[in-house]
Amino acid sequence: MTIYDDKQQEIAEKISSDVKLSNWTDWKWQLKHSIRNIDTFEKLLGIQFDSQERNQLAETVKRFPLAITPYYLSLIDTDNYINDPIYKQAFPSISELMVNSAEMRDPLDEDKDSPVPIITHRYPDRVLFQVSGMCSMYCRHCTRKRRVGDVDLIPNRQEISRGIEYIRNTPVIRDILLSGGDPFLLSDENIDWILTELDNIPHVEVVRIGTRTPVVLPYRITDDLVNILKRHHPLWINTHFNHPREITKSSKAALRKLADAGIPLGNQSVLLAGINDHPIIIKKLVHKLVQNRVRPYYLYQCDLSEGLKHFRTPIGKGIEIMESLIGHTSGFAVPAYVIDAPGGGGKIRLMPNYLLSWSHDKVVLRNFEGVITAYQEPENYENFFGNLNIYDSKLLSSMLEGAEEYKATGIERLLSDLDETISLVPENTDRIERRSNA
Repeated sequence: MTIYDDKQQEIAEKISSDVKLSNWTDWKWQLKHSIRNIDTFEKLLGIQFDSQERNQLAETVKRFPLAITPYYLSLIDTDNYINDPIYKQAFPSISELMVNSAEMRDPLDEDKDSPVPIITHRYPDRVLFQVSGMCSMYCRHCTRKRRVGDVDLIPNRQEISRGIEYIRNTPVIRDILLSGGDPFLLSDENIDWILTELDNIPHVEVVRIGTRTPVVLPYRITDDLVNILKRHHPLWINTHFNHPREITKSSKAALRKLADAGIPLGNQSVLLAGINDHPIIIKKLVHKLVQNRVRPYYLYQCDLSEGLKHFRTPIGKGIEIMESLIGHTSGFAVPAYVIDAPGGGGKIRLMPNYLLSWSHDKVVLRNFEGVITAYQEPENYENFFGNLNIYDSKLLSSMLEGAEEYKATGIERLLSDLDETISLVPENTDRIERRSNA
């Protein structure tokens, strides 16, 4: 039986001579037949590496394991695989072993900001909840390469329950991001259980799920899964398309099911050298995303994880791409370009400079065309809310139904008229130590 195209059928028949369409589109069949070694990769694609390169690739796989779904494998252009963006994301490179001094096992300090296992609590009102240790494909640019293929890091129900209990006992948390691994590699029953538990916590307002299955395993988005997800609104899903060629007939069908279920969809891309680091590629990607009801959310600067040096671009390349998007396409098709700060500083947005200068009554701006203009500030602006005494902050809260008392942190705290803080001072500076020793 024909699957979707001749190449997919050829790969499927090499895997199993009696394969059927129902096999190929079965996500569990895809996982069972994931490509996990170089021999199988060569056999299925008809590619042959020379002995020296093969030995080097084998060393890479020992340190950073290999896993590719047959579906995603079928997207590789075998006539030009060396330059193919699908190949580069899925198959190991000897460059991964060239780890430099700036690279780290845990560049975002997720483990240090973990109050209980599998929970990262970095931002005031939300947490990262790593409910799965499994992925359908091991992306070569993964920021959590330290965890890839480690069966000891697959959380069990007891560990997940501890994470849920932490969330239940921490009322400030209103937003949960389920991640991993990939949460959609869990069974339908476990997904339903986790979402039900979170639904029953009064202060949890929204749950997000980060998944790459629509990209590398679109058949995971089954009618049964979608029917489960529909029971747990408000639910948001962010996926991870990096290149226009990943948006196929199968991935479109998966996105359509999710969107038709009323689930808002976003996309987080990573800027990757030799894969998508060109304005035309990113613009084509964001246009295809919005056509499929997926809003571009983030464009990430590649993290400083071990073995990613060959993927990283200068930040200037990201700014160049943003210049090609802002004003040149629809605003909702423009992602935020961010660096996830090393050391656990969180996401920092990077933008071209549109604010050129300002005085007491004017702001000088420039637009995407280079037009420079002045904006007149109001002459008699009275900040009613800012003039409220800090001790009367309950008055401000009373204007917002159900709101909690206002509490500013970070730079917001310095700008707030409701807080008396005048400076944020790093610990252990020489000046502060001199004061304490005086």
